Amino acid sequence: MKNSIKPIKSYLLLWSTQSLSALGSSMTSYALALWLYQSTGSALKAALLTVCSYAPYVLMSIFAGALSDKWNKKRTMLVCDLFAAFTIVAAFLLISADCLEPWHLFLINAMNGLMNTVQQPASEVAATQLIPNEYYQKTGALRSLSQSMNTILTPVLATMLFAFGGLPAVIMVDLTTFSIAFMVLLLFIRIPEPETADKPKETLIESVRSGLSWLKANPLILKLIFFLAGINLIASANTAAMTPLILSKTGNNEVVLGTVNFCIGIATLAGSLIASYTSPPKNRVKAICLSLFFSMSTENFILAFSGSRYIWCFGVVLGWIFIPYMGANLDVVFRSTIPPDMQGRVYACRNTLQFFTIPIGSLCSGAIIDRFFEPLMARQDNSDILCTVFGSGKGSGAAMLMGVLGFAGVAVCVVFSLLLKKEKS
Repeated sequence: MKNSIKPIKSYLLLWSTQSLSALGSSMTSYALALWLYQSTGSALKAALLTVCSYAPYVLMSIFAGALSDKWNKKRTMLVCDLFAAFTIVAAFLLISADCLEPWHLFLINAMNGLMNTVQQPASEVAATQLIPNEYYQKTGALRSLSQSMNTILTPVLATMLFAFGGLPAVIMVDLTTFSIAFMVLLLFIRIPEPETADKPKETLIESVRSGLSWLKANPLILKLIFFLAGINLIASANTAAMTPLILSKTGNNEVVLGTVNFCIGIATLAGSLIASYTSPPKNRVKAICLSLFFSMSTENFILAFSGSRYIWCFGVVLGWIFIPYMGANLDVVFRSTIPPDMQGRVYACRNTLQFFTIPIGSLCSGAIIDRFFEPLMARQDNSDILCTVFGSGKGSGAAMLMGVLGFAGVAVCVVFSLLLKKEKS
């Protein structure tokens, strides 16, 4: 066992400490949303925290990746982490002085999103430099494992700390986990820079163009990115619709909503173990397509057509259990196809193209439910077929959207599976 982990010892140390820091950051984000909602009573303002984080990530990623390829990866990660910590310290000082306002949080989230925009491609390249090729799938599963544990632990720990010590207690835990990760990266992790061929230095715009040109010349990666953009649109709409669906159909029972979200975390944890111990598939692209097809053809329909909390839990488990396996194979395809000296630029282009649909799906989902599906279902008689399928009363509109998302998800999977069929994994 000791010999088996020796080649990735540095990566495991980096992954474990960065995952711990990510848990602390997620707890702070969760607690800030709770504080904002309790202070303003506005669900929209709480949702805008997410939008403020994503906006710079989507808009600036394509330029940040070009800068990341030019800069030292370890130094970039350290500076971005340090800047993000300063913003959290600023929030702590504002809370202590009883001066914290919602606009402060919007600005803090936007700045953190900007730092993440620069750090993320640098982190991806750093991981590639630390991981031997034969460990790509296992380390991809490890990332899914940390994400699933984050999903499970964040609401539990953040709520507990928030209840007993308020927002300052959550922030102090976040700063502690940050300090551990920062010092480990600074003192114990050596990240080699990618080898680059001798070529003239590019300007920022030329670097961006070279990343886009590489994608254009490699249709497999480009098609996978657009595939995931379509899936992200549907998944983000699903996530936004799930809360009103469950709360409306259970009389605002937050315990049921928490249980369903807990089941998502358990499913991704189990999926991470599957991805870690499963032999590499013969065709990774096919594995990606089948995993997403299974997810899209189960969860949305089960949530749409049922009113039982137990069946909802079963549905989200089916929807999420193969997502880590998909992610691990996608990670292998990307890392083994994209040259290390191009990864910053290409990953940054990926971030813009693949994730821009998430805020669109989140914002559109609520508007479509409130302005179209709920009024449509309210006009139906209880004996009508729509009420028979999706139920009646508040929440039936969200259920109807879930059904539409199910068909849309299947269609996206079928179309892109055909487009990717002739591509080599």
